Amino acid sequence: MKSDGLTSDLSRWIEGIIKSFINESPENSLGYETGEKAWAEPLIGFSAGDDPLYQFYKSDIGDFYWTPLEIFMKTFLSTKATADQLAVISWILPQTEATKADNRRQIKYPSERWARTRVQGEEVNNKLRRYVVSALREKGVKAVAPMLSPSWKQKESEHYGFASTWSERHVAYASGLGTFGLCDGLITSKGKAMRCGSVVATINIQPTLRPYSNYHAYCLHFSEGTCGMCIRRCPAGAISKVGHDKIKCRNYVHNVVGEFVKRNYSLKSYGCGLCQTRVPCESKIPSQEDCE
Repeated sequence: MKSDGLTSDLSRWIEGIIKSFINESPENSLGYETGEKAWAEPLIGFSAGDDPLYQFYKSDIGDFYWTPLEIFMKTFLSTKATADQLAVISWILPQTEATKADNRRQIKYPSERWARTRVQGEEVNNKLRRYVVSALREKGVKAVAPMLSPSWKQKESEHYGFASTWSERHVAYASGLGTFGLCDGLITSKGKAMRCGSVVATINIQPTLRPYSNYHAYCLHFSEGTCGMCIRRCPAGAISKVGHDKIKCRNYVHNVVGEFVKRNYSLKSYGCGLCQTRVPCESKIPSQEDCE
């Protein structure tokens, strides 16, 4: 399979290998002896390497933020490429029904299943990143998973505080997979209870249509002036009508949640996820009726 030439077969092949990895591979495991899956069936989207949104992210978040071309050139130093020769593959890994059900019942700390998705589940995500890169390279396509790059770093944004050189949620937004909510989580067609991943590659592929023009389009608080249920779900008081307090959130999940999970589940995890469950956008794009 060549990296040039736009074909629908290419997008179907990429979607197929991602879905088969999550749906069929034993690697998709929470780490229980039963082999329980960490993630439900994924969503996949694509965006162009020269999409103006990526340059906007760089100017808005900070000069440290990578465009697809920048991380590609950091990885393949001797390869000459232009942004229009690249595409970004993005995926959403929804939480399973069992994990969401467990976390709905929590009011202060995450359930064990949820904590495991932050450890074993993210390792599954990393394995998927490596698998997609490897599968593409076997087809003669140069590819890189930015989150696995040794150059990836956490940074401080002048406008947004905690940030990094690459954001999977921003890639998913660019790839037509969802918009941001009041708590900064990404609301997708399978809800906000999820994680996401991406790969940059030298492929010519049709970008996924973005069915929105506003980055808060799916959040009822911003679109309808209603809901706000994630405010009440946050045990740290880190969400308000004006948005998400990253410092309060970080302190709670690292200090309070981290200690609880270590003591009770024998895991090193700081995932909380209460604002992603028992809310109208947990498993779908919400409607006004969901708040009534």
